[in-house]
Amino acid sequence: MVDTKSGDVMNKSVSEMARVWQQTLNLLDERLNERQIFDSFFANTYIHEINGDNVVVVVKDLTSQRLLSSKYIDLIKETFYDVTEENCGFKFILAEDAQKTVSVQSTNKGKVDDQFSFFKDAELKSNLTFDSFVEGEFNKEAYKAATMIAKRPGKVFNPLFIYSNSGLGKTHLLHAIGNYIKNTSKPGAKVLYINANDFVDEYIKFVKGGESETLKDFFSTVDVLLFDDVQFLENKVKTEEMFFYIYQKMVNSDKQIVITSDRQPNELKGLEDRLVTRFSQGLTVKINDPDQNTCVKILEKQIINEGLNVEDFDPAVLYFYAEKFSSNVRELEGAFHRLIFHISDFEQTKHVDLDTAIEAVQSITGIKSAATQLSEQKIINVVADYYNLAPTQLVGKVRTGQIALARHIAMYLIRINIDVPLTKIGNVFGGRDHTTVMNGIEKVENMLKTDESLKAVINTLQNSLKSN
Repeated sequence: MVDTKSGDVMNKSVSEMARVWQQTLNLLDERLNERQIFDSFFANTYIHEINGDNVVVVVKDLTSQRLLSSKYIDLIKETFYDVTEENCGFKFILAEDAQKTVSVQSTNKGKVDDQFSFFKDAELKSNLTFDSFVEGEFNKEAYKAATMIAKRPGKVFNPLFIYSNSGLGKTHLLHAIGNYIKNTSKPGAKVLYINANDFVDEYIKFVKGGESETLKDFFSTVDVLLFDDVQFLENKVKTEEMFFYIYQKMVNSDKQIVITSDRQPNELKGLEDRLVTRFSQGLTVKINDPDQNTCVKILEKQIINEGLNVEDFDPAVLYFYAEKFSSNVRELEGAFHRLIFHISDFEQTKHVDLDTAIEAVQSITGIKSAATQLSEQKIINVVADYYNLAPTQLVGKVRTGQIALARHIAMYLIRINIDVPLTKIGNVFGGRDHTTVMNGIEKVENMLKTDESLKAVINTLQNSLKSN
């Protein structure tokens, strides 16, 4: 329990309130004893301000706001009292609403800790945390480096340089580092998240006003700089000079810098060599393209964050989205938001099957549902007829040479004609897993490179499908 006297909690600084709330969250976590619920609705909250006896807490989404205001409000009040010995009311608001109000009143002599004289629109997104980040093989190095930096800012790997293709989680990690530092490792730190375009705009604006020295002075007060998309500084000589000055000053003062880019440092050809060299002095890590299983985990996390049940989604739905949008996590999440919108406003169904999932993203994938186009069963029937087999033999367990080849050809034709996910094809063929289906399709693709007779068979079957 925090050693406070009645009324003291109302007079704490921002950093002290952050510690009080963290202790409250720790105790709530123990009392809930439901890790999934805590991570989804409590973990990323923080105190925004205190008005009299009312504590204003920022939450990440509408579902969290609703649940914390109703179902869990008594538990929150009781736990907060046990930590502070203060009876308080609570109001839960979204981050965008928090920006419209004055932060933390009358607790630090009228001064706001996080108010910036420059970059007034800069903010950390409270929902982008390590808890909401899905770790996989493709991003393991970047995740581990980011957590190390967040726990000991300015002490290890300065700068940390993270690079990857667009939409793979670089920005999420920057915000996660900032949120962890602000809420846990160094609550009083001044953390600034900006991207390169923000820096260019601010530099131009204040240089025109003859106040560039003031910009340098401002950065001398920043403890942690999270700098996104540094590649956009390329070929901007004067801006690079300013950034170099700021960079050197911060690193020499053991202030943490984390930089992201779409390329590794030595591929940034439009930046000064002295900058590129210094970027490489810390630690450089890459985020690769995600694997399918990690994409499925990301989707499961999204379902939970939306307050929905993973079991209400057919597994084929998750694998379909993971397969179609695996090259870009941002696109994956965007496609899944379309599905959530679709089932909420149009289908209004509790159980989500593959046809519903395909329909939700039809406009961006061009894939039609099985009911509106060439069916898997029709392809199986045509292939079975060509080889004088029964359709049940193709989907059965027999593995003799001719049946196995015919089965693989049917899988291949379904894939190229219908373009449904591998998991659905596997279900059609007796519940085979997607790896088995993928191997069968690849065998046909490899044979077609050299086997002219197989090419003729495929052409014949394709003509039969068109004419039927």
